Amino acid sequence: MSSPLLTLPGAVADASGSVAAHYGEPVAEQRMLAAIVDLSDRGVVTVTGEDRLRWLDSLTSQSIAHLAPGSSAETLLLDPQGRLEHSMRLVDDGTTTWLLVDGEQAAPLAAWLDRMRFMMQVEVADVSAEWATLGQLSGADVDGAGGALLVSAAAPHDVPLVWRDPWTAVQEGGWQYAASVEHPGGAFPAAEILVARDALSALADRARAGELAVAGALALEALRIAAWRPRQATEADERTIPHELDWMRSAVHLAKGCYRGQETVAKVHNLGHPPRRLVLLHLDGSAGVLPGAGSVVLHDDKEVGTVTSSARHHELGPIGLAVVKRTLDTQAPLAVRVDEEGESPAELIAAAQEVIVPVEAGATAGVPRLPRLGAVQR
Repeated sequence: MSSPLLTLPGAVADASGSVAAHYGEPVAEQRMLAAIVDLSDRGVVTVTGEDRLRWLDSLTSQSIAHLAPGSSAETLLLDPQGRLEHSMRLVDDGTTTWLLVDGEQAAPLAAWLDRMRFMMQVEVADVSAEWATLGQLSGADVDGAGGALLVSAAAPHDVPLVWRDPWTAVQEGGWQYAASVEHPGGAFPAAEILVARDALSALADRARAGELAVAGALALEALRIAAWRPRQATEADERTIPHELDWMRSAVHLAKGCYRGQETVAKVHNLGHPPRRLVLLHLDGSAGVLPGAGSVVLHDDKEVGTVTSSARHHELGPIGLAVVKRTLDTQAPLAVRVDEEGESPAELIAAAQEVIVPVEAGATAGVPRLPRLGAVQR
């Protein structure tokens, strides 16, 4: 179902056909000081009942048992081997916990949670058909401390449903692998605002009248990539563990109690290394082509990773996020293979990597590796 905001002048639909990729000027839209981004293709799951926060805390990676009304958090649902199954952007209003997820994740997440209720006093519902998500590009001070929300957030229980991205800083109990002193995430104070889905038409009318600035999803994606911010729909696959994407920064509490996948999280963090790592690619723009998700990253003609997302940034130019082998030399020259439909051979785009997750990530306990029993010492 397409959004009413897609009817605005200049709107060009994204690949899903449901929201606008841009409104005619995808690069200029990144520079807007304050604009709304239509994210109504994303999903919303609610959890109600007095046990809701304690129950979610027992299942997921972040410490949320005592989350205050109006506060935001990010948490991950992992499988028993520590691999990512669902990422959730979470805000509680004192009565209901609202889980904001990528659209295709809402139904399977709600179904899985519903099966896990057992004797807990909780109710789970996929309410994506009734509620819509809007992003706010400025993000900064969205609580009114130095700015204001561009639209009124829904507040069914008198608490505005605004999720403030915790990626701006390392959260309590978290860990940052990136060695950057000034992490670019600090300049990405994004927010997501929940509104009733039937309010989108009125917002489109405001935008059409020039009362509300709008930007497309491509603008938000470019800023997200530049901030090294992982997203399940793009950076994750069936093998992903949080360490690979530096997601320990905002979505994992290393000192909380037991949850599914915790053993792997602790073992890799303290004793091992993640098998892959996230990098930012600075791409050669001379070809005028952006590699799509899934494009192969090469070093000396050998596959060493995969592009997960790419964009044209208004300052950095063509950039992308990629997941590569952990042991790849950080100075290695890279190329990205772009397979254009109907074209042969595939085009190669030169790329330089900027380290996000370092090669030495993990093994924070500093336990020396002992020789295997019976191994010959030389």
